[in-house]
Amino acid sequence: MASSSANIWVLLGLGLAGIILMTQKLKKVIKEDFGAFVERFQLLPPPQPAPPKAPHPLTGLSFAVSDIFDIEGFITGFGNPDWARTHETAARTSLAITTIIEGGATCVGKTVIDDMAYSISGENKHYDTPTNPKAPSRIPGGSSSGSAVAVGAGLVDFSLGIDTAGGVRIPAGFCGILGFRPSHGAVSSIGVIPVSPSLDTIGWFAKDPSILRRVGHVLLQLPYADSRLPRHIIIADDCFQLLKIPVSRIAQVVIKSTEKLFGRQVLNHAKLGDYLASKVPSLKHFHNKNRNGELKLSSISSLAYAMQLIQRHEFKTSHEDWINSAKPVLDPVISAEIRATLEPGDVNLDYCQSARGETRSALNALLKDDGILVIPTLSDPPPKLGAKEISLGDYQTHASSLLSIASMSGCCQVTIPLGSHDKCPVSVSFIARHGGDRFLLDTVQAMYASLQEQADIASKSNLSANAVSKEESAEIAKEKGNIAFKDKQWQKAIGFYSEAIKLNGKNATYFSNRAAAYLELGSFLQAESDCNSAIGLDKKNVKAYLRRGTSREMLGYYKEAIEDFRYALVLEPTNKTANLASNRLKKLFQ
Repeated sequence: MASSSANIWVLLGLGLAGIILMTQKLKKVIKEDFGAFVERFQLLPPPQPAPPKAPHPLTGLSFAVSDIFDIEGFITGFGNPDWARTHETAARTSLAITTIIEGGATCVGKTVIDDMAYSISGENKHYDTPTNPKAPSRIPGGSSSGSAVAVGAGLVDFSLGIDTAGGVRIPAGFCGILGFRPSHGAVSSIGVIPVSPSLDTIGWFAKDPSILRRVGHVLLQLPYADSRLPRHIIIADDCFQLLKIPVSRIAQVVIKSTEKLFGRQVLNHAKLGDYLASKVPSLKHFHNKNRNGELKLSSISSLAYAMQLIQRHEFKTSHEDWINSAKPVLDPVISAEIRATLEPGDVNLDYCQSARGETRSALNALLKDDGILVIPTLSDPPPKLGAKEISLGDYQTHASSLLSIASMSGCCQVTIPLGSHDKCPVSVSFIARHGGDRFLLDTVQAMYASLQEQADIASKSNLSANAVSKEESAEIAKEKGNIAFKDKQWQKAIGFYSEAIKLNGKNATYFSNRAAAYLELGSFLQAESDCNSAIGLDKKNVKAYLRRGTSREMLGYYKEAIEDFRYALVLEPTNKTANLASNRLKKLFQ
């Protein structure tokens, strides 16, 4: 009896210890402030003006700033402890922060930023990665990760960050909040550490479109004017082809909202890549290479390559001396990228500058004063924490291609959340011409509620609709694979066919097509395996028998190969390929 009681107490003790341990682990995963802040403090606004003057426009609002903005009396950390160690406290506060505080808002602290603001992941090994409040197992996106998380978690009303090549737009999309990149040069960058000055912009985050607009009016110092609504909303169809989720989940939300608010006549469709190819002749100088040495055929991806060259060159100019002298410990994930940036190259920056000017002219001409360009913010959902996909070539190429449109043209862009898909936040982006910031803010204000309504309707689609959309997405992936196959890009084709199989693993054609690509690479075992899968799904798939026969012949399984070719002839007696292969093998081995 005593022994049983003792055992019960031991079990209870172990259970209690397990609960305490689990609680401690959860606290480590999600901190009280979601890991968003590196430093907390308060900078109070000036007293309210006496009546009859109106109160300050941002009265009662709190905000945070990325640790790239100078604040008098504080060291600006730039996401790296060695930078903080080797720099003095700031002598004055950045103009953007001063403007916001004078507008009535209270600054409550500095937030985590990627190491030297040179990444798009939001993962900082020095200060830990802020927890994405909408998807805790996913990255928050960078470089202004902490500022986005602080808003997404409801810790502040809005926040400031820096957007060079997506530093505000990406984390806004990944954390399910609004993110605004203004026209280049529209907000002063005095008192902000430069990353790439000709691309850098001071952006801001908010959950509420009204707050986003109020902050914009203060930062942009806009006088009162009547709101203007769009007369042309242009869907960039080719950009939406990059999406890894059903196109209807985003594009159709915008289309239905537009039709409801403004009528169908406002809607237009365009192939942005073709348009830029015709209007930006400088892009032809980037068609034949990219950062991985692969061919670049799309004008938009060429624009992204030009953006990367500018960013690398200007980052080197700004920070090479400090990196060489201080020899800082850099985040290992981005260390190689930064080191590569500092290596001498033979880049002709004149072409980059020409491409930038031509792109701005082209988009201004397309959008005029009353047009909005609609693109996906990113093609992929936020990767899981620690995943390697964010460093892969395809991911970087797709992300940079979409982000480069505003970065290179200097146009303003806003990220708008549209709920979630497969438990990950999704968003869309609106772009207006350079200098059209007020118009873009007005458009967001006018459309936001309708967009959320349509997004909610789309997210509540029944399971059969989801299945159909998955099948449609699989077909799109297969077609992309077929195009890559025709272009003799075998590995790329395998990637697309694999994506199709992941979306719909019951289609024999996807396995058979991937087998064909494996054959071209000499991967005969993989080809045979795929053919087995295809035949298991469809006993009458002639191509699968032919490809399995070829695989087995190359592997030395001649008897089995002859049987495959014979069976192909049973299914299709006039098939010349099967007939020739069968006769050839019979002569050799029978």
